[in-house]
Amino acid sequence: MNCKGLQAVFACLLLFSFFPAAAEIPVESFSQLPSFQRPRLSPDGTQVAYINNVEAKGGMSVLMAYDLKKRKQYILQATDNLDVKIRWFEWANNKTLLVGLAYAAKRQRVDTKETRMVAIEADGSDKTPRLLIKPRRIFSDHVSQFQDNVLDYLPDDPEHILVSMDLDVASMPSVYKVNIYTRKKSRIEHGKLNIRAWMTDQQHKLRLGVSVDYKTGEAKVRIRNNENDDWQDLFEYNAMNDPAISPLGFALDPNILYYTAYKGDKKSLYKINLTTRESELVFSDPNYDMDGSLIYSGKTRDVIGFTHANTDTGRVYWDKDKINFIKAINNALPDMDNYVVDYSRDENNYLLYTENDHSPGIYLLGDRKQKTMDVLFNQYPNITEDTLGSHKLMTYTARDGTKIEGYLSLPKNIKGPYPMVMHPHGGPGARELGGFDYWTSFFTSRGYAVFRPNFRGSTGYGYEFSQSQMKGWGLTMQDDITDATHWLIEQKIADPEHICIVGASYGGYAAAMAAVKTPDLFKCAVSLAGVFNLKRLVIKSRRYNNSEFVKNQIGDDFDDLEQRSPYYQVDKIKIPMLIMHGEDDRVVDVDQSRDMADELDDEDKKVEFIELPKGDHYLSVQANRHQAFRAMDKFLKTYLKK
Repeated sequence: MNCKGLQAVFACLLLFSFFPAAAEIPVESFSQLPSFQRPRLSPDGTQVAYINNVEAKGGMSVLMAYDLKKRKQYILQATDNLDVKIRWFEWANNKTLLVGLAYAAKRQRVDTKETRMVAIEADGSDKTPRLLIKPRRIFSDHVSQFQDNVLDYLPDDPEHILVSMDLDVASMPSVYKVNIYTRKKSRIEHGKLNIRAWMTDQQHKLRLGVSVDYKTGEAKVRIRNNENDDWQDLFEYNAMNDPAISPLGFALDPNILYYTAYKGDKKSLYKINLTTRESELVFSDPNYDMDGSLIYSGKTRDVIGFTHANTDTGRVYWDKDKINFIKAINNALPDMDNYVVDYSRDENNYLLYTENDHSPGIYLLGDRKQKTMDVLFNQYPNITEDTLGSHKLMTYTARDGTKIEGYLSLPKNIKGPYPMVMHPHGGPGARELGGFDYWTSFFTSRGYAVFRPNFRGSTGYGYEFSQSQMKGWGLTMQDDITDATHWLIEQKIADPEHICIVGASYGGYAAAMAAVKTPDLFKCAVSLAGVFNLKRLVIKSRRYNNSEFVKNQIGDDFDDLEQRSPYYQVDKIKIPMLIMHGEDDRVVDVDQSRDMADELDDEDKKVEFIELPKGDHYLSVQANRHQAFRAMDKFLKTYLKK
């Protein structure tokens, strides 16, 4: 369909409402990887790079480039996500793309995730991507684990980039200037002072480093004016015990640095004059943390605003041109959440992502001079808008009087009380937001209401609220989920005889812990990539740099950890459980689920365990995502359906 012009765009957006709704949308319509993902404009705006996920050969993620002038597309790289995954990609210049790749590995029998970086020509002329960093073992056996950390794309020097890598000493990265064509590199700064992350200013000079002592948690933000100056301490705090102070980026004026710090209990945006060391409050929300990043103009290279989830548009601009531009977009596409995700360098061409709770998300290509917007991609073409309900932000009161927010999603054409899916998020240092969510949409399409609570430990609600997760797994944050369930029953939203808890990662832990602490509240539980044994989690962390941080977060009293671990309390579980886990998960070890399933089986509990071949923590393999959702569909119909 031709979608040129605003009226045609409206027609394209409404088109998805006119397909007749089937009795039940196939599981695969929700469990398919988004058909198109992460489009990026070339600097001159004449090309778009994107991921095209296809069902061929069991599921492939294909990196594509489309030349808008020639109307020709090129296949650049393809993966089945089993051994290697495309982690990110970005235009280095108008002809070359850089691609970050990730894969699971082992080092001295320790599970690791490795990353590498390749360069590839957008016109498909180079069939073999160039590996930019060659492994070296001249003085030691050390090979850098993460080799795709680009600090600066150097837009005025299209043949080079700045990269941060620990080629010499593990976890102590140096900074290198790398030629993306010859692969020659020169070191511009040695790793030092426990600096784990570096930052350049808008003049592309290395100006800032963040140091962290992995044993004590002592952290410092270090700054210098030029390459001949000594590094000076700007901020200091303890990363394990104190509210963080986080640099976000420099203004065009190299003397101005933006950062976040806490104003009272809420994270706020500040800027500091590096000469006078005087700070100025830029933005603070009395109810929520400033949780976003800076927005830069590609044309002026200055900061023009920032992202903030708790605003109508998710963006706050102080640039008048952008304010008027976004206002025009919102007027053209009302009742949608509209986000400009990329601009050409002259800011004439742009990519717009538009969605709402019941629209799966569409990318549009815009031209400001021509005043046109063309539909580019639809992420979930098999999901029709008329089948999905909207999310409603609700507030309930926990047992101690604390107000907790959460999102309620109701199925269409069904009257309550509803069979309910309680769906706690992962993290736990994360949060739920509005907008399309493929898990929630799947559940509501099956006739289940869904509640996603932002229980204590979630981010965005202030320092004290988020700190509830510290040595608090299974305690207050678990009680918040229980209280949400009782509230839904009291409000006659949830049918008390038909409630199941479903979660992934930390949400998987919460699902299992609910089965332990409230064995009569839920009728079933589903855990994907969940944690079940906190003691094992802490013990295994000893192999990694973040061991002290894990102990600080989870705890190190083994008796206490056992009391807060579902693995040690399977005798209390009465309800059937579905447990799923990826074989190559590098966030939560698959042994967590293997051991839990074995223990449940030994106790003659109802349990189904599915191990997803070469699966990661995020259901990146298409076949695994289909398998997991089919299993959930069958499981919930067995134990939750009225």
